[in-house]
Amino acid sequence: MKKFLLLLLFMGLALPVFAGGERPQQAPGIVTSGSIAPDFTLENRQGQQVSLSQLRGKVVIVNFWATWCPPCKREMPSMEALYKTFKDDDLVLLAINVEKEGRKSVAEFLQESPYSFPILFDDRAQVQTLYGVFQFPESFIIDRNGMVVKKVIGAVHWMGGDVYNLLHFMLKG
Repeated sequence: MKKFLLLLLFMGLALPVFAGGERPQQAPGIVTSGSIAPDFTLENRQGQQVSLSQLRGKVVIVNFWATWCPPCKREMPSMEALYKTFKDDDLVLLAINVEKEGRKSVAEFLQESPYSFPILFDDRAQVQTLYGVFQFPESFIIDRNGMVVKKVIGAVHWMGGDVYNLLHFMLKG
């Protein structure tokens, strides 16, 4: 009887794949390496709308952060150095602030720690939810075709190590 039940279970799970059906899609709100980066449109500090789809053909880092997050603040100097190093080589860094009062807190934060990379506001957590982000900082490296190449959870030193080597390869070949 156990073998029969296992056979039925196997057939139920495997039949759609063997029958040419589609494989189950990943759950919405979970973006991983190898998936197409979901498009979004958010406002930047200047009040302009920025869409990910506008950036096709460029290497994009989407970084989710908050001013109250110590690891987020710790990685920002190396993000700034990376941005300045590669912005002329088609690197775009989008730092998405996830705070409800982000416009105010970011303005105060930048007075003490000015950065030149673009900052976008996700004050209703729409893009954060779309990407399934719940830890900060969390970043997604997206290739020129819109594919997520790497998901990075936690603060990293952007000017060295594997992440830097990957970005250098993606930008310089």
